[in-house]
Amino acid sequence: MNVAVPSPANREAIEAKLRQQVAACTLILNDEGLMGYSGHVSARLPGEDAYLIQPIDTSRAGLKPDDLLVCDYDGRVLRGNGKSKPPAEVFLHGEILRARPDVNSVAHFHHDLTNVFTLVEGVDLRPIKNHAIRWRSGIPVHEDPSHVSDSGLGRAVAETLGSHHALQIRAHGQVIVAESVEAVLIDSVHFVENAVAMYHAAALGKVRALSEADMDAFAVAFKRQRHIDKLWEYYVGRGRTKGFIADAWDVG
Repeated sequence: MNVAVPSPANREAIEAKLRQQVAACTLILNDEGLMGYSGHVSARLPGEDAYLIQPIDTSRAGLKPDDLLVCDYDGRVLRGNGKSKPPAEVFLHGEILRARPDVNSVAHFHHDLTNVFTLVEGVDLRPIKNHAIRWRSGIPVHEDPSHVSDSGLGRAVAETLGSHHALQIRAHGQVIVAESVEAVLIDSVHFVENAVAMYHAAALGKVRALSEADMDAFAVAFKRQRHIDKLWEYYVGRGRTKGFIADAWDVG
């Protein structure tokens, strides 16, 4: 497949916009309580075997576009503040992006209630809310709870993920993958919403997961990109109102 390579001028403009989107996404996830003192969002840079990711020592509550580093798939910093280092789990992002050319953004965070489903036997997280059809192919659990701090561990996570759109790392956290930064935000929100709903439903009685017929029926009318655009505008607008997303940022 031939992939258009952006010109140098276009590449610079694309990177500038992606920097603002990654910063906005991180700040929104922090504000929503999905990403606290740790976790990260990455974005593939078109025309390069590289991606944007935040430094290890930058707060998720105050991330700025210029803080972001450009790393290659092996976790090496290609561009950025010379004193800044990538997060220890940079290999999680690099190996997934290497293995999955359909993925342009990865979010990794540690939502404790969602991760509870990896801590008990016989209670698997399943799609029970309509937007959870995104994970109808399955939500694998990566059994090794270690920090993904080298390329071998990153490849193992990518292998567990396979062709799915999310996984849980047992006793650790979540990994969400999507076609864009905007999509990875919305999918992260819906992933946690689905887990919280299932947790509460299980407290009341037997959980009714979505059937294949349910998911087929919802998919007929569902317009994924329109839904992503609507929710991205909502969350960015709320971030601007609260003052943590700058009006000057072009997050589109």
